[in-house]
Amino acid sequence: MSTSDANIENTNIKTAPGVTLDEHQKTLVGCVLDLFAGRPSLKKLRLWDDNGVFQDPITKAEGRKQYEPQWYGLQAAFKEIERLHHEVTDAGNPISMDLKTRYVVKGIGKEQTIASKIQIFYDKSTGKITQVQDKWDGNLPDSTFTNIFRQLNSVTVPKLISVPKNDEEDRERGNQ
Repeated sequence: MSTSDANIENTNIKTAPGVTLDEHQKTLVGCVLDLFAGRPSLKKLRLWDDNGVFQDPITKAEGRKQYEPQWYGLQAAFKEIERLHHEVTDAGNPISMDLKTRYVVKGIGKEQTIASKIQIFYDKSTGKITQVQDKWDGNLPDSTFTNIFRQLNSVTVPKLISVPKNDEEDRERGNQ
């Protein structure tokens, strides 16, 4: 699937000196940037493996039924999402990227800026994303208590956030 087929909005991918992405890697990075900007769509999520994993310090979503609501949940949770900076630092597998994003929480207006190290793992044979790790300040937590909370989040969010059933419903919600 190309950038235009998936309606990727972020096509101006910034890379560190000496880092070159092929066209498919640019599509994957653009997809992930769109998702972090609160711009999910079923088309973009078709770039993900059904058994893919999304991890950050507050969730570990495994499989399509858990990771799709996480991305659609950004629209529900935040009034504003502004990417302040991004730069791909490694074009390997995983693709590594620095990302800095400002979020404003709906209802209370609390502003939070998060600096992340993003890693995008993909299957070279299918071209699909198999895992995205969002390491805030370069770290993923690894304690029993935190992991319990992350698992709870991964099963609770899908109960609260609905994912469109088809492309038409996705378009009606304003997603591309």
